[in-house]
Amino acid sequence: MKFRIGYRTIKTAIGTTASIILASIFGFSNFASAGILTILCIQTTKKKSLRTSVDRFMACLLAIVFSGVIFEGIAYHPIMIGFLLIFFIPTAVMLRVSDGIVTSCVIILHIFSAGEMTAELVVNEIGIITIGIGVALLANLFMPSLDQKLKEYQLQVEENFRRIFEEMVIYLRTNESTWDGYEITESARLIEEAESLAFRDVENHFLRNENIYFHYFKMREKQFEILERMLPVVTSITHTVEQGEMIADFLEDLSKNIHPGNTAHRFLDKLSEMKHYFRDMDLPKSREEFEARAALYQFVREMEEYLWIKGSTKELPVGKREHVTG
Repeated sequence: MKFRIGYRTIKTAIGTTASIILASIFGFSNFASAGILTILCIQTTKKKSLRTSVDRFMACLLAIVFSGVIFEGIAYHPIMIGFLLIFFIPTAVMLRVSDGIVTSCVIILHIFSAGEMTAELVVNEIGIITIGIGVALLANLFMPSLDQKLKEYQLQVEENFRRIFEEMVIYLRTNESTWDGYEITESARLIEEAESLAFRDVENHFLRNENIYFHYFKMREKQFEILERMLPVVTSITHTVEQGEMIADFLEDLSKNIHPGNTAHRFLDKLSEMKHYFRDMDLPKSREEFEARAALYQFVREMEEYLWIKGSTKELPVGKREHVTG
């Protein structure tokens, strides 16, 4: 695996250092624990970081209460740590702050090591918690823009779709192909990764609940499912017919007209005209021709659905939609 220092790693290193220095400046004991809290609260998205930080803060306060009740009420003995956790962990889960269980154990061990709970100790622990979590939240305000990466995924998926159409054209015209189908498996991977990245972008904005790229790649996912259904239909055609040539011309035109505008309705109109023309043509003169034309008609219906999906999807904004296909 390639050695790489990522953005999150840099934030974690700087944030941890800052937390420890701040806790030390304020004179808190066990100040290094502030760094541990920062490490645990650095997350991949802003929203996740906020949720995790709130959970950890509430869980730590809960741990202080449990520590006071168990240690002060019974005894400062190692067995009491296990006894405390038996009740603390289910309570944290019930209150939906389970993300803070590990962090809280640090606070519990601080209190146990002190041997007594004083107001000064409680203030010390709350101070460490506040600094550790606060620095992590500040660090997570700085998230790199994902737009460029999403645009790269968009262009890669578009290019793969273009290649798939080109291979369909070749087969419809020659009934032969040496294509290895690489673009099929790669497109499935790219779309999955792009959707995940687009969702991360949503999580990095507190006031935005959707991402236009997420809808875009959801649209491509639906279209890709149709492409997967179309390929066996095309390869089942072993007899060259006039309709196949017409559809090949249509697909070639579609593959070459990849641009920012939504051309789906134009191509739907062309398909409609083609279907009317097919109906006016002479009936098949052989079984092979009948089977080929039946498969092509099924292909046209799938293509209609493919284009309807694009036509009903919101376009990418100007400046983000180079090469958006119809």
